[in-house]
Amino acid sequence: MDVKKVFVIGLDSAPPELLFGEFIDSLPNIKRLVSSSIHGAMRSTIPAITIPAWMCMATGKTPGELGLYGFRHRKDYSYDKMWIAHSLMVKEKAIWDYIVPKKSILIGVPPSYPPKPVNGWLVSCFITPDSSVNYTHPKEFKKEVESVVGEYVFDVPFRKDDRDSIVEGVWEMTKKRFELIRYMIETKDWDYFEFVEIGLDRIHHAFWRYFDEGHHLHEKDSKYKNVIPNYYKLIDKEIGKTVKLLDDAAIAIVSDHGIKRMKGCFAINQWLIEEGLLKVKNKSILEKRGVKFEQLDVDWSRTTAWAWGGYYARIFLNVKGREAKGTIKPSEYEKVREDIANAVKSIRGPDGEKWKTKVFYPEDIYPVCRGDKPDMLVYLDDLYWRSAGTLGYETPYLLENDTGPDDAVHSEFGVFSLKLPDADRGIEVTCSIYDFAPTILSLFGLNPKKFGLRGNVL
Repeated sequence: MDVKKVFVIGLDSAPPELLFGEFIDSLPNIKRLVSSSIHGAMRSTIPAITIPAWMCMATGKTPGELGLYGFRHRKDYSYDKMWIAHSLMVKEKAIWDYIVPKKSILIGVPPSYPPKPVNGWLVSCFITPDSSVNYTHPKEFKKEVESVVGEYVFDVPFRKDDRDSIVEGVWEMTKKRFELIRYMIETKDWDYFEFVEIGLDRIHHAFWRYFDEGHHLHEKDSKYKNVIPNYYKLIDKEIGKTVKLLDDAAIAIVSDHGIKRMKGCFAINQWLIEEGLLKVKNKSILEKRGVKFEQLDVDWSRTTAWAWGGYYARIFLNVKGREAKGTIKPSEYEKVREDIANAVKSIRGPDGEKWKTKVFYPEDIYPVCRGDKPDMLVYLDDLYWRSAGTLGYETPYLLENDTGPDDAVHSEFGVFSLKLPDADRGIEVTCSIYDFAPTILSLFGLNPKKFGLRGNVL
């Protein structure tokens, strides 16, 4: 099918259980789109996290091919050097590169800071430091953005106790974003338009305990109990006003991953110490709570493994010839890794309950592994338990997040909906995030098989 325009609504962390299920009848505009669309749960990347998932969706490439395994990355296999993900590290072509000379508008698609040239217009994403920097392409477009919405808002701090300010900030950010989106629809000549609203993710993480009665920290009858459903209604209202401006466009609704309650945090490095795999010289520092890994005086000459925290855990092995003070012989690497993986999978919950922990080896799940890949990626109890990188607790099991209030974790399935012009019925599918780019390119009359993309045309 050859369409004239494609408009992509990106809702960070939208889960099918809510968007297509529990909330759908209170979202008339989204329901109207979904009911006549190809739609269903969309399996995310491994790891199921904002960066790299959105760019995997846009490029049809895996995290290994992009060399993006999360927000931060090791550098030169050192113990302390790292770099933070940014747009210039993405070397693969995205949808908007393949469809040139057609014009694209991109707003908030991670990672898009610093802004890279695009045949059209770009406003960078939530990793942008603030509005004082250049955040648009072309550069002079920044003045036009600010003439429409004033100071542009990229993100809102959400791991804090002042919940009222989070609500105020996210509502303001979202309204400004949609105001700019509608302005761009009406004033620019475009063929492909994609935006990502990060507000949904922030609202999920900050208010899940008040919404989910099954959450271990649930507060009944809190004044915040309706924040999540009310934000979905705000999104629906803004989408309704926006799609009225679209005549003959194919309209997609997608998310990078889903969301679910956080059962707690597991201090992975503390566990590694208990298992004798991570050796520390200054053990007295562990009498304090929330000790950062950087504060440890690690005895690298006796250490086998260490980890990074996050919604998933990354475990690194200390290999001779790769790390400066490696302890694992390359010939023993596979056995040591397998032993540690089995130990991780045997971890049980605080009450002895069995966990559904998944351990992934990068070379098994990616056709190519660029950059300094972790030796293991770990989903603790199917992502229900967040990995805490800090230490110094009475037990590795923490009831709350170690880096500030956070009520939710990611889930493996986001959403996919594609309404084609003149479609009058819905078709339910189960798909992969890698199917997105091939499907969109096919709408523009291109053959994605020529580009070596993962996934299939839906």
